Amino acid sequence: MTRSDLPDLTGQTVLVTGASGGIGSAVARRFADAGAAVVVHGHHGREQAERLAAELTARECRAVALTADLTDEAACRRLVADSAAWSGRLTGLVNCAGVQPVRQLAEMTTAEWRQVVDTNLAGAFTCTQAAVPVLAAHGGGSVTHIASIEGSHPAFQHAHYCASKAALIMHARSAALEYGPLGVRVNTVSPGLIDRPGLDGEWPEGVRRWKQAAPLGRLGTGQDVGNACVFLASGLASWITGHDLVVDGGVSSAPTW
Repeated sequence: MTRSDLPDLTGQTVLVTGASGGIGSAVARRFADAGAAVVVHGHHGREQAERLAAELTARECRAVALTADLTDEAACRRLVADSAAWSGRLTGLVNCAGVQPVRQLAEMTTAEWRQVVDTNLAGAFTCTQAAVPVLAAHGGGSVTHIASIEGSHPAFQHAHYCASKAALIMHARSAALEYGPLGVRVNTVSPGLIDRPGLDGEWPEGVRRWKQAAPLGRLGTGQDVGNACVFLASGLASWITGHDLVVDGGVSSAPTW
């Protein structure tokens, strides 16, 4: 059933990579709430992806779980092809898969750097490249990368992650420029700190500082991110491309001095 507080995406099919994770699963649920058929992607979280697809199916939403290693180019292309074959069409892609390890820059190895960049950036590049001809064949569509406010605001021990997210934002702008004539819009959503079970206990001081700095006074939720993605995939955003939609409760507007 389509939720009345969301745009109606009935007839759309959206592939959500990284949907076995916290943010990705919330994004997938919001697309299902909006009436879209959802391809739930997972890699290491295969069981989680299958459980989510079963949950959505039980709610009378069309959903399927597919697995792929997004650091493998051929696997990315198969994922897109299988998604389109399952539904008969593909109208949207949300590149949500990513990793966020912590390592001091001086101690970081090249292998650790590449692992983050290959997962967060190269996978989105390949999936987007594979998806665009499929989207264009059905009259166009929407691609959304899940970036981060760390793409413009660096954080200690996150150099590889920050760099990958900054590159993701610029990739979307470049893709918007080149794929626009095909009717494909490409944007990014940059979340701030998103709540998850146990976060307040693990990092109480950080949560306290965030709430103090954010004008809206709270952490974000996966649903907040999902709402932004549904909006960008909907007809309400038909003239929006190359844009970075910051979803951070206003914390980026807080003074740093």
